[in-house]
Amino acid sequence: MFDFLKRLRGGAEAAKENQRERFTRLIEELNEAIADLPEKPAVTVTPETGSLSFDLPEQFPDEALALPKPEEDPAPETRPADATESEDAATEDEANQDEAEDVEAKEDEAKAA
Repeated sequence: MFDFLKRLRGGAEAAKENQRERFTRLIEELNEAIADLPEKPAVTVTPETGSLSFDLPEQFPDEALALPKPEEDPAPETRPADATESEDAATEDEANQDEAEDVEAKEDEAKAA
C-alpha cells in the first residue's frame, strides 16, 4: 500500500518496478481517470503500432467551470466599397492635426499660468 514511499526515498532498498507491474499500474490509473469522467471517451486501439488514442470531449467539466463564457464578437466595421487610400490618408492627417492643436493649447495654457 505504501510502496510509493519506498520509491521516493530512493535508497538501496527501493526495488525497481518491472514491466508487468508498471503496465498494471498505468492501466489502473488510466481506468480510474476515465471512471471519474461524466462523459466517457471512445478508445481506439491501433493493432499495428499497439497505440491507444482517445476521442476526448472539447472541454472537460473542470475546464468549463474555470473558463468564462466566450463573448460574441461585435460586428466588424464595414467600409464602403468606394473608400480609397487617399481617404485613409486624409483621416490620418486630421488626427495628427488634432493632436498638434491639443499640444499647442497645452503649451499656451502653461505660458499663461
